[in-house]
Amino acid sequence: MSSERERTYHHGDLRRAILTAALDVIAAHGPAALSLRDLARRAGVSHAAPAHHFKDRTGLLTAVAAEGYALFADALAGAPDLRERGVAYVRFAATHPAHFQVMFRPDLYRTDAPEVTAARTRATEALRAGVADLPPGGRGEDGRLAGVAAWSLAHGFATLLLSGNLSDAMEGRDPEAAFRSLTGLIFTPENRRDDGEAGL
Repeated sequence: MSSERERTYHHGDLRRAILTAALDVIAAHGPAALSLRDLARRAGVSHAAPAHHFKDRTGLLTAVAAEGYALFADALAGAPDLRERGVAYVRFAATHPAHFQVMFRPDLYRTDAPEVTAARTRATEALRAGVADLPPGGRGEDGRLAGVAAWSLAHGFATLLLSGNLSDAMEGRDPEAAFRSLTGLIFTPENRRDDGEAGL
């Protein structure tokens, strides 16, 4: 590819172009399909350009995870309660499938990268805040386990949704509405808010 084409990118634009190409590949074929040389071709730059910005494949996936956790934290923070945080979780997975595939695969990226840990901490705090807002009866004896239960429900639903395993069960239902209904079925009356709404 000509250097003239490569020079049309500003420094930040080239990094974004490579990331966008990576997200397209992951969404369509999974993280295993990533190749820096192929991404360079897709972005219309020299084969060395991705390595200049990300060093290697792991560095690129680290950038994907960091961006994903930052977007995820923002999505969770905007939800008013734990159940709506669960809905935001499902919505994030549906709208950012490539990020979602990478974020929860710590074997793919550098989990100790500062940008990853900072964003992941924000997301974790948003989930914990949702559990903390539950009335005492809704958290059970162990608030940490209540958080694990909420996370498992949202993550499991989102994962099954993305993999196409809920197609028959959903019967054309809106995923977010279905998840809201699901929380009411799974959580017992003891785990519901005082106003009768499901705790998650």
